[in-house]
Amino acid sequence: MAAAAAAAVGGPQAPQPELPAPGLALDKAATAAHLKAALSRPDNRAGAEELQALLERVLSAERPLAAAADSEEAAAAGGGGGPGAAEEEALEWCKCLLAGGGGYEEFCAAVRAYDPAALCGLVWTANFVAYRCRTCGISPCMSLCAECFHQGDHTGHDFNMFRSQAGGACDCGDSNVMRESGFCRRHQIKSSSNIPCVPKDLLMMSEFVLPRFIFCLIQYLREGYSEPAADVPSEKDLNKVLQLLEPQISFLEDLTKMGGAMRSVLTQVLTNQQNYKDLTSGLGENACAKKSHEKYLIALKSSGLTYPEDKLVYGIQEPSAGTSTLAVQGFAGATGTLGQLDSSDEEDQDGSQGLGKRKRVKLSSSTKDQSIMDVLKHKSFLEELLFWTIKYEFPQKMVTFLLNMLPDQEYKVAFTKTFVQHYAFIMKTLKKSHESDTMSNRIVHISVQLFSNEELARQVTEECQLLDIMVTVLLYMMESCLIKSELQDEENSLHVVVNCGEALLKNNTYWPLVSDFINILSHQSVAKRFLEDHGLLVTWMNFVSFFQGMNLNKRELNEHVEFESQTYYAAFAAELEACAQPMWGLLSHCKVRETQEYTRNVVRYCLEALQDWFDAINFVDEPAPNQVTFHLPLHRYYAMFLSKAVKCQELDLDSVLPDQEMLMKLMIHPLQIQASLAEIHSNMWVRNGLQIKGQAMTYVQSHFCNSMIDPDIYLLQVCASRLDPDYFISSVFERFKVVDLLTMASQHQNTVLDAEHERSMLEGALTFLVILLSLRLHLGMSDDEILRAEMVAQLCMNDRTHSSLLDLIPENPNPKSGIIPGSYSFESVLSAVADFKAPVFEPGGSMQQGMYTPKAEVWDQEFDPVMVILRTVYRRDVQSAMDRYTAFLKQSGKFPGNPWPPYKKRTPLHPSYKGLMRLLHCKTLHIVLFTLLYKILMDHQNLSEHVLCMVLYLIELGLENSADEESDEEASLCGPERCHDSWFPGSNLVSNMRHFINYVRVRVPETAPEVKRESPASTSSDSLGSLQSSRRPKVLQRENSGTAQVFSLVAERRKKFQEIINRSSSEANQVVRPKTSSKWSAPGSAPQLTTAILEIKESILSLLIKLHHKLSGKQNSYYPPWLDDIEILIQPEIPKYNHGDGITAVERILLKAALQSRMNKRIIEEICRKVTPPVPPKKITAAEKKTLDKEERRQKARERQQKLLAEFASRQKSFMETAMDVDSPENDIPMEITTAEPQVSEAVYDCVICGQSGPSSEDRPTGLVVLLQASSVLGQCRDNIEPKTLPITEEEQIYPWDTCAAVHDVRLSLLQRYFKDSSCLLAISIGWEGGVYVQTCGHTLHIDCHKSYMESLRNDQVLQGFSVDKGEFTCPLCRQFANSVLPCYPGSNVENNLWQRPSNRSIQDLIKEVEELQGQPGAFPVSIISETNLSKEMESVMKDIKNTTQKKYRDYSKTPGSPDNDFLFMYSVARTNLELELIHRGGNLCSGGASTAGKRSCLNQLFHVLALHMRLYSIDSEYSPWRKLTQLEEMNSQLGNEEQQPEVPILYHDVTSLLLVQILMMPQPLRKDHFTCIVKVLFTLLYTQALAALSVKCSEEDRAAWKHTGVLKKNTCDAEKSYKILLSFVISELSKGKLYHEEGTQECAMVSPISWSPESMEKYLQDFCLPFLRITSLLQHHLFGEDLPSCQEEEEFSVLSSCLGLLPTFYQTDHPFISASCLEWPVPALSIISQWCSEINAFTERHAEQGKALLIQESRWKLPHLLQLPENYNTIFQYYHRKTCSVCTKVPKDPAVCLVCGTFVCLKGLCCKQQSYCECVLHSQNCGAGTGIFLLINASVIIIIRGHRFCLWGSVYLDAHGEEDRDLRRGKPLYICKERYKVLEQQWISHTFDHINKRWGPHYNGL
Repeated sequence: MAAAAAAAVGGPQAPQPELPAPGLALDKAATAAHLKAALSRPDNRAGAEELQALLERVLSAERPLAAAADSEEAAAAGGGGGPGAAEEEALEWCKCLLAGGGGYEEFCAAVRAYDPAALCGLVWTANFVAYRCRTCGISPCMSLCAECFHQGDHTGHDFNMFRSQAGGACDCGDSNVMRESGFCRRHQIKSSSNIPCVPKDLLMMSEFVLPRFIFCLIQYLREGYSEPAADVPSEKDLNKVLQLLEPQISFLEDLTKMGGAMRSVLTQVLTNQQNYKDLTSGLGENACAKKSHEKYLIALKSSGLTYPEDKLVYGIQEPSAGTSTLAVQGFAGATGTLGQLDSSDEEDQDGSQGLGKRKRVKLSSSTKDQSIMDVLKHKSFLEELLFWTIKYEFPQKMVTFLLNMLPDQEYKVAFTKTFVQHYAFIMKTLKKSHESDTMSNRIVHISVQLFSNEELARQVTEECQLLDIMVTVLLYMMESCLIKSELQDEENSLHVVVNCGEALLKNNTYWPLVSDFINILSHQSVAKRFLEDHGLLVTWMNFVSFFQGMNLNKRELNEHVEFESQTYYAAFAAELEACAQPMWGLLSHCKVRETQEYTRNVVRYCLEALQDWFDAINFVDEPAPNQVTFHLPLHRYYAMFLSKAVKCQELDLDSVLPDQEMLMKLMIHPLQIQASLAEIHSNMWVRNGLQIKGQAMTYVQSHFCNSMIDPDIYLLQVCASRLDPDYFISSVFERFKVVDLLTMASQHQNTVLDAEHERSMLEGALTFLVILLSLRLHLGMSDDEILRAEMVAQLCMNDRTHSSLLDLIPENPNPKSGIIPGSYSFESVLSAVADFKAPVFEPGGSMQQGMYTPKAEVWDQEFDPVMVILRTVYRRDVQSAMDRYTAFLKQSGKFPGNPWPPYKKRTPLHPSYKGLMRLLHCKTLHIVLFTLLYKILMDHQNLSEHVLCMVLYLIELGLENSADEESDEEASLCGPERCHDSWFPGSNLVSNMRHFINYVRVRVPETAPEVKRESPASTSSDSLGSLQSSRRPKVLQRENSGTAQVFSLVAERRKKFQEIINRSSSEANQVVRPKTSSKWSAPGSAPQLTTAILEIKESILSLLIKLHHKLSGKQNSYYPPWLDDIEILIQPEIPKYNHGDGITAVERILLKAALQSRMNKRIIEEICRKVTPPVPPKKITAAEKKTLDKEERRQKARERQQKLLAEFASRQKSFMETAMDVDSPENDIPMEITTAEPQVSEAVYDCVICGQSGPSSEDRPTGLVVLLQASSVLGQCRDNIEPKTLPITEEEQIYPWDTCAAVHDVRLSLLQRYFKDSSCLLAISIGWEGGVYVQTCGHTLHIDCHKSYMESLRNDQVLQGFSVDKGEFTCPLCRQFANSVLPCYPGSNVENNLWQRPSNRSIQDLIKEVEELQGQPGAFPVSIISETNLSKEMESVMKDIKNTTQKKYRDYSKTPGSPDNDFLFMYSVARTNLELELIHRGGNLCSGGASTAGKRSCLNQLFHVLALHMRLYSIDSEYSPWRKLTQLEEMNSQLGNEEQQPEVPILYHDVTSLLLVQILMMPQPLRKDHFTCIVKVLFTLLYTQALAALSVKCSEEDRAAWKHTGVLKKNTCDAEKSYKILLSFVISELSKGKLYHEEGTQECAMVSPISWSPESMEKYLQDFCLPFLRITSLLQHHLFGEDLPSCQEEEEFSVLSSCLGLLPTFYQTDHPFISASCLEWPVPALSIISQWCSEINAFTERHAEQGKALLIQESRWKLPHLLQLPENYNTIFQYYHRKTCSVCTKVPKDPAVCLVCGTFVCLKGLCCKQQSYCECVLHSQNCGAGTGIFLLINASVIIIIRGHRFCLWGSVYLDAHGEEDRDLRRGKPLYICKERYKVLEQQWISHTFDHINKRWGPHYNGL
């Protein structure tokens, strides 16, 4: 660091005179001791001066760094390592001086002893894992380090683990932030009492040394900083300085860690103003100090918000016209000039948009305290340190140092004040920063520690005007990106909004400041000050209005927009964070009556701001067409405070409402949003691109809805309850552009809407009305009811997981609002409305998570479609909810048909909002409902069942909420009704329902059928009304008014508005008039409209009854129920909740109408008496007949379609079953057996590509679709039953010594050490690791078809996920993954030798035949030798098999590339496949039969391919194992070849390998009796091996005894079949060698002292032979298609041996079974045994030890398992996430652990990369031959690597609610899910990862 350099210059070369000469020797300790003594004297002036001088010299600031600032080369030259050394020197001096001559370490320990701190205060940086406990936290930001968390008691608390985003500090011990019950053991004791006082002399030196040290640091910081030239802070330079300073800051940081005593000294030093003044004033003779002081002053200049010299700068630079215009014009139009002027002034980039200038002036004058705006002044080290910390953009080390000091209370206060003082400067630096993200995090890291403490926040608010500063700073920040608003009146608008495209908004740069603001508003005392301060409220509303109307959307009408802007993300985020969250924070303090005053204040200033806004955008009464903004924060503030006032503060609503005109204006924009939502969903905005749909979704999405759509709807409800209902209803239909549709005529023209959008817009309008009238979120529901309704709505759409529910239920975004997710009420409501469905696991199915599903009674009583519609982001969710509801009703038998959305009784309205119900009782709505009912009945176009449903819903709502009894009904006729009295007499729905309407005049196009050529004059009937909705010039209306009354929605609305406006002002008229007439003239192109008069003669009641007929399809279907049962009227049982369809809805409405009025009852009865045909009383014209027929035809077509679909579905299902089901008969094709037919039939295959069937031929071979994969599963078998567990401490480690693969490796290398290589490679199988496993889906295809299929895949770029170049493809039929085709051997199917029943030839003859057949290489059909297609394919598939595994798993020979290698590899492939199938069957064959594994197996075809290739190699003729097994040799041959390595003794051979070699060397297809013969011969060898192994395991005495007994019985007749005799013979033979010798010492320990009973010996022999019998039986099953018998475990041996033909058929089963009875010796037993034993004796002469080891083959492997995992995920996480990697010794960023072997690896870590392979990929190749299963520690998920692809498998750890927590985002405790882990293990063992997991991607070796 720079200190080093300092010392170098003023270092020891220039000794200062004050120092005694020995100072040159730099005996630091002595000097320090001397100084300490000097300072301890009462008169210490001399000592002090001496110390000063020393420090001057050691910490001198004259150093090369100053030069470095001027030129970099100088630095390079001067910094040749010298500076670094000197730096350290300076630090060493400081340490020595602090310790006062003692050792620094001891000094540290001494200071720590006096640490009184009861706080933890551990500071951490980003990505640290910490905990948060909501049960213990007082502040929502509370956090604990892992250590304090685990040492405290948090059982049963609501806590979670989280990764720190910005860094933080541990709050343990701080009772301001958390409850004391949660403190950990260390911090529970209030320790200050029992800690002794600090001795004065301990820290005396520190008080002298530290000020100089800190001053030195500040000087470095000053010098290192150079003002950036072109407003681009050269980050390089800053970083360089910081790197140099690293040791100094670390030294300070270490001091803070010494505990409270040292921290208080530091606090003294940092805050002492005198010290600061003396040292930094910049006076004095030192030139260097002066220079640094000047630099500091320059840096300070730019720290204020305003610049007094601003104006001067402009004047000097450019006295052009620009300047003067600027002054005059304010800001209009000056943007351009200003921008240019400004760019030259490098500091202030704020002004680049001139718009804000005018406001800026206003602001600075209104701010209370000028000091906010001014240049900073520093009075202490702390202040300047913070200043530089900000200048250098918050270097992490500095931040940590400043935070480490916080446990010191005095410091905390001082630092907080300093922070506030620098707040504006922080904002400016942040805006300029290039790394604003990092910087934001660091700022919040600091501020959250300061402002979460209420006491501190209050103090700073009072003393430092924190609120003023924050609001002002935010305002200034936003002013830099304002643009002119284009809403409404583009030319003359004076409103400015933020520009969402600016980096400031796009990158969320403002969030640190906003988050601090939200944080302090959460403290009641601070929020109260804010709400009381009128000036602040005005400023804040000013700030909010910047967001009012931002991100305006204009509808594209012609072509698609070319560039879809994504600014809406920024806009929504800004409104939520900068406007809504502070609002919720303020609202949380307005909960009680005493806070009424606050609400009045907010509402008052909010309305003022709104009025300003309406003026600024020039708004009168009509919103501009085709534009919408979703951002109206002022409206929402107003709405939310109104709601709070009525709900919690008992304020009278009218006292805070404005006048009618303002209400009308207020309602326009929220209503415009609702209409636009409908337009967007009707695809009318499709040319604006997808982003507009995104906005519509975000507006209702769970995180935004209660700050956006809910307040909007509530505001509209308030307006509706206070405005004239007719005006409101007509406004709604006009906004939704469906006025023209509401006509009785069957045809109409809509001037503003295309026909295809009409239906959905009408549905939109009605839906909106339904929501408006039904929603009670802010109109009287309690919080718990709201929570319940929200939860029911979400659960009805879909079953949900616990976390998605938490996410979907909108909580008040402010954390202190009370509804904290996971809080008590949430859980209790959840358990009341939902049932938990535990997670399900079907292997192969998708793994589901634990879900909550609605209880039956919720569907029955609480399902609320209105709430569902309000909350759905995707329209399909509404349908999904209805489908689920329908399913419930069908299932529970409540309603069989297609139900309609149920009608639900609503929570009663709060009295303040009663006026809302007047909407249901206004004539306009009744006219609309009547018209729609009529149109539906007449089948007009563009109407749907959905429309009818909502019309009925509104009628029913009206009846529910009707005015009281009939009495007033009769009287309501009086009163001067205006022009539509002709429609309905009054406004009460109950009476209007029965009112008959006879004639209606409509305006229709001349072409319409209604046009009758008669004069309008004749229609003089008094009840003639006319719903005339065409928008025409007013003139036309006036002409018409003579003949008939005309009613127009639009005209009505205008008239109302006009009246109100007239009341308020007269001049507004002139504005409105011309506008309206010009806008609504009908376009000239439309056909002429004429007036027609329709005869209607219906009332709403009669229409309803006819609808009932129409819906039920029967005449007279409606019969009033009360005629039968008068009770219904007296005690109506109208349930709260009704299921049913349209018919039941109509019945319900008629019943309610009859209940409410006697007249209605009478009229209903009358209507029903006139038997009414279902069609209106006109003759059925041809046209109508047509429509009726059309209906019927449609119905029939629909039924036909249903039938077809059902049939198709069932077909598809059956196909899926056959194709996908592993056990289906499809897969049997290749192995089908037709024993019944004596003649040999050729196997027939179907090609799944061309669909032809036929045999496989030489020229056109057919092949099986197969997947070849290398596998090391077999190698993972161990011989103990307990699976290993994953290590979770340093002690536990897993060593792979006892795995099957390791044991086999050791054996092979032992053999290769002592015996001839070629024979070693026959004596053992490889493939335990990296063996090739072949599996098929069972489908076949022609090989030429396959090649063209591959070509087409190669050209098709879309199909990724597998690599066609590597030969990968998916089966064309079942889509299973595959990578090769295995040719089917032509000729007969499996069964061709079945007729060769075991012949009665003697075993000797068969042995001869076998030997001869093996000797003829040409025994194959001749054609194979010539090149045919088939042989080519066989060769290519063999190549594929070889390439599947790595070379190291193929080459085991000492001479690379020897043919023996290939030979070994080939028969090992067969072995691998047999062994794996055995494992899939559970390790034994007790279950018998075909298994799923058998279905996937293609061993038969594989054998043909292998045999073909094995025959190309011949075994050494002089050494044929077959001869050794079946012939006695002359003894002398053994002695001849001494010099060469001997062959492997036959007793050391692996018998199963021998079996495969023998069989594959035979010509195919093999004859059954030859097979049996080979098995019999090999069994004799196996049995002898078992005896030999047993003899080694016996003790010396046992052996002697056996030897003796055997000799006695040697000559009995069945000697060859008695194991006792054979055993004794083996023992006596082997005793001739040295095998049993040198037992002596250590061997005895190994031999188990058990004495062998005959039973245990028999058991040992059987166990030894079983693995061979199992493999052989499997082989027989595949080669000859014989069934495997099932059996009990204990009889497996006898069953298998008889199945293999080892047991003579006449064997009696009465006495206990003896394994020896299976023996059938080809030559005299004893002689051949003695020959075999002699080979071993020859070997043990030299190597007795190894001889013994090789004899005991451990062949009883248990099934492979993955490692066992601990119950709780935290145990894994805590151990591994901090563990260092063994390769690179760093803590990996993404640690992972292999679940097969427990190896710890770095995922994606470049540190452990080897030849471009990252560690996980590398490990997957070494551990699993290309298959790796890794648990990602930081994500809790499992990742599978398979070859060159990988996929995320999912997690086996679930939380208490049965769901995964990927990436540990929620941080809840996770527990192992055993079922899932089983599924994973099953897929690993059965090699089905490729088939079951669908989402694969290439990993490019980068994992």
